[in-house]
Amino acid sequence: MRPFIYTRANSPSFAVQTFPSGSAGPDVESPGQYLAGGTNLIDLMKIDVLRPQHVIDINALASSPLGIISTNAQELRLGALVHMADAADHPEINRAVPVIAQSLRLAASQQLRNMASLGGNVLQRTRCPYYRDVSYSQCNKRRPGSGCAALDGFNRMHAVLGTSDQCIATYPGDFAQALIALDAQVELQGANGTRAISVGALHRRPGDRPDLETTLAPGEMITAFVIKPAPWMRRSLYLKIRDRGSYEFALASAAVAMDLEDGRVREARIALGGVATVPWRAQAAEALLRDQLFSEANAQAAADAAFAGARTREHNAFKVELGKRTLKRALTEVAAMEA
Repeated sequence: MRPFIYTRANSPSFAVQTFPSGSAGPDVESPGQYLAGGTNLIDLMKIDVLRPQHVIDINALASSPLGIISTNAQELRLGALVHMADAADHPEINRAVPVIAQSLRLAASQQLRNMASLGGNVLQRTRCPYYRDVSYSQCNKRRPGSGCAALDGFNRMHAVLGTSDQCIATYPGDFAQALIALDAQVELQGANGTRAISVGALHRRPGDRPDLETTLAPGEMITAFVIKPAPWMRRSLYLKIRDRGSYEFALASAAVAMDLEDGRVREARIALGGVATVPWRAQAAEALLRDQLFSEANAQAAADAAFAGARTREHNAFKVELGKRTLKRALTEVAAMEA
């Protein structure tokens, strides 16, 4: 690990003001990084993938609204510094939006969930081995313009949706899929004040700049996630398929919520994980189900639509069929749930 300046922030405004001027926010070459749980950042600093000159510790802000879960009839607000384990175990989250609790409970180990923050989890980096091993010179996320070793390398875990000729790295998280399925908003604070955007607008597809992973402005930090719960969101789940039953990233996953009345789908929300370069909202699949009687055939048609634009490589083509089966199973299980 390389030397760096360490500062402990005592307020969100202090943290934002302390962030190095002109730095590129969350991007790989940023001279500044915020430290919360550190379960991703510290690992990447140790292996020399991230080399921030200045680390700003924001853990002291956990006693502020950034560390609080608040609920009422109109909204569920999750502070960015809430630990994953606390949100996963929260009774109202489990009751009102079980897909959120399940996505957190199926992520990482209990020890990591006790440390990791919600904001940091959403911003976690890919587990692409070519990104995480600096002995590989070709990685457009780490070294823009150097190429992508995964394209012709071992790419079993890599993405089939949202890819480009410059990057096929998979977004590794689970929580963000549940958030975008519920149309959650993310609140931000930066040098120019505060703003809110949809969680679906937070991450950028790789395109020709895989090193630019989010739409955050330089030094901007996540302060909260906001969900507008509806009664039908109780009919929701997160299904995660992986090589082993725990402490493993998804090969394919689906976050699904459904408004079902007399067998007819009034509204469907679908997000996919393990198969895309960003948390992936499957809007074509949603559109096929909307206003239709739920059936096995319609679930299959939705799954087919979700992967219509898939682009596969040598080792990851199986993800298309696996992803379809995962989504179809998730839809079927949700449809069978009591509201």
